Amino acid sequence: MADPELSEHFQLFTEIGILEQLSRARLEACLPAGFVQPQFAVLNHLARLGGGQTPGALARAFQVPKTSMTHSLSILERHALVERRPNPDDRRSALIHLTEQGHRFRARVLEQLAPDMTRLAQRFPAERISRLRAELEDLRRFLDQDRDATLALKR
Repeated sequence: MADPELSEHFQLFTEIGILEQLSRARLEACLPAGFVQPQFAVLNHLARLGGGQTPGALARAFQVPKTSMTHSLSILERHALVERRPNPDDRRSALIHLTEQGHRFRARVLEQLAPDMTRLAQRFPAERISRLRAELEDLRRFLDQDRDATLALKR
């Protein structure tokens, strides 16, 4: 890239991509055999934001095709980690909820990650992480809004 400032922006996304790969590998090492990070991400999303989301809304949130989300949800359902409940607002769709077993599963994975998080905290104090997280949240919000605006322009 000719513009050094744009190069910095591209390098930021390169670093984010590498961080994603490293964090995915670390998380998947804590997951039971047969589970992958995208499935845990759905559990974590439901735990953070609460249940009651349609499969379509989850697919949009994760920016994956509905078929990919359906596959992940089927695996999570088969292990009784999520359940489908009727959508009171739309009888044609269901709402996905985290089960009590899903909450326990997530808690066990987080317990297994605790030693890694402790080592991270020893190197990067909470106040530093807080500042970095705030910056990344701001970037995420911009990218979310920009994605929606870009999609609207393409329609």
